[in-house]
Amino acid sequence: MQLPILSLPRAVPVQRERQPKENIPQTQTQREAIRAGLRQYVLDEKLVPPLSIADLRSYSEAFVREQDIAPIYTDFVGVLLNSEVWRDQLATVPYERRLLLLPKCMRIEDKCPAPFDEFGLLCKQCGLCTIQELQEEAEKLGYAVLVAEGSALVMAIIGTGKIDAIVGVSCLSVLEKAFPYMESAAIPGVAIPLLQDDCKDVTVDLEWIWETIHLTSDDATYRLNLDALREEVKGWFSQSELESIMGPAPSATEKIARDWLAKNGKRWRPFLTACIWQAMADDPSEPIPLALKKLAVAAECFHKASLVHDDIEDNDDLRYDEPSLHSEFGVPVALNVGDLLLGDGYALIASTELSAAQRVAITRVAASGHRTLCLGQGDEFQWGNAPGPLSTTEVLEIFRKKTSPAFEVSLQFGALAANGDAQLCETISKFSEALGIAYQIRDDLEDMLSGETMSDLQAMRPSLPLAILHERVRADAPLRQLVEKAWRKECTRDELEQIESLFGEYNIADRCKVLQESYKEQAIRCLSELENPSVKGLLRRVISKIFTVEVKDWCSEFETRNAAGSKIST
Repeated sequence: MQLPILSLPRAVPVQRERQPKENIPQTQTQREAIRAGLRQYVLDEKLVPPLSIADLRSYSEAFVREQDIAPIYTDFVGVLLNSEVWRDQLATVPYERRLLLLPKCMRIEDKCPAPFDEFGLLCKQCGLCTIQELQEEAEKLGYAVLVAEGSALVMAIIGTGKIDAIVGVSCLSVLEKAFPYMESAAIPGVAIPLLQDDCKDVTVDLEWIWETIHLTSDDATYRLNLDALREEVKGWFSQSELESIMGPAPSATEKIARDWLAKNGKRWRPFLTACIWQAMADDPSEPIPLALKKLAVAAECFHKASLVHDDIEDNDDLRYDEPSLHSEFGVPVALNVGDLLLGDGYALIASTELSAAQRVAITRVAASGHRTLCLGQGDEFQWGNAPGPLSTTEVLEIFRKKTSPAFEVSLQFGALAANGDAQLCETISKFSEALGIAYQIRDDLEDMLSGETMSDLQAMRPSLPLAILHERVRADAPLRQLVEKAWRKECTRDELEQIESLFGEYNIADRCKVLQESYKEQAIRCLSELENPSVKGLLRRVISKIFTVEVKDWCSEFETRNAAGSKIST
């Protein structure tokens, strides 16, 4: 099969996976839940900076009690609370009046070639750690950046009068020591705690740093609650809401289609439609109009139709851990329902109270996305007729055609409804392509790490892990022949189990993670072309939201230490 060459993005450093210290919540989801709760708490209590250490301790303890959080996390809550109190003031400070302070322990100590001077680490841009990426991005915005530690140095910089706000990354113990200096200077400071404090090869929540350094009051959506928005969007798919948006479903066929549309799903596509529209609205807090809801539901109609057809084409018996539509009603009914959902999507577009030009543009986007998805599925069918090894770029090209259009269609719908210009639409196309590929890589990676590798190998669809493995074993003739047998669907179960073990032996998951991070980074870099800070900021946060995952498989020693009272209400 001949496919156009899809250029791979440059690799970006990926952090080592290490568990957080015992006084820091274990997962990103838990940490984000605390941050979200603190934002509301600051609003409810009308807290104004600077807070004294006594007040900070009192409010932190009260929040921990109210939210039923383990007391061991009180210091972590205190650091986040102080940051949240300063958040709005940091947003008003121009980037060129801010300092980003990074700890030298973020480097890979045994391999780092960078020397030190009196101001800290002099990064050699070697790409081994995340310091380079953060420093480049912050300096591009206008920040002063230091890779150093020590409150004396920070106070000396504050004393120059050239810095009006600080974004600091450090361990909890250092942040606690620095607090009195920050309090006395009344300098807006937002702190991101390291996930360990053992001072070597530490990890940190990179999404949190990126969000914070880009914080600006020019972004009218920076306080927008994306979790609340997503819940609102999910509410549009109740039976009653669908009837108010689409009208009644009187016939049996319409009822099957409506039930399928209302079934489970992550609702990322309608969520993206709502996000981009809100980012471009004069007042992001205003209610979302019916026309936009229709477009969001139309995007989900197209997606759900593609799932019906995919399940038939792939002979999948389950969807959402329930019988797939054709398994329950038969192939003829399922094909017809999938086609009906496509018709519903276009009918919703036609019924929106938008201008004729907007409706035409939106229809073109939908048709183009539909065609691209079908061409990607066609490439997969052609491979299935004569299966053989695919390269990494060939698999990613299938991902681009099959997954990226759904993201692009959803975002373009919201942008065009808000009268977005040609430059925005072009950027959305590039952004969606990278985001869709990263999303599909994440799906392949999750399947591998969740123990579903055997079922995937037996189903044998174009697989990124298998493509990478084939490239890794190319020099070993027996292993290469074994992997090629898997590509041709000729392996026995024992041989498939051997291939499954090779995934671990050749660190295939790590390579998948590098590619995922590379495409996420490519999507982020596309946003630099945007002039609207609200669109730029919101799309950046959307990436974080889509790729937020639970950290699993904590070591037994860590779990034992935290067995008592470590659960967080989320």
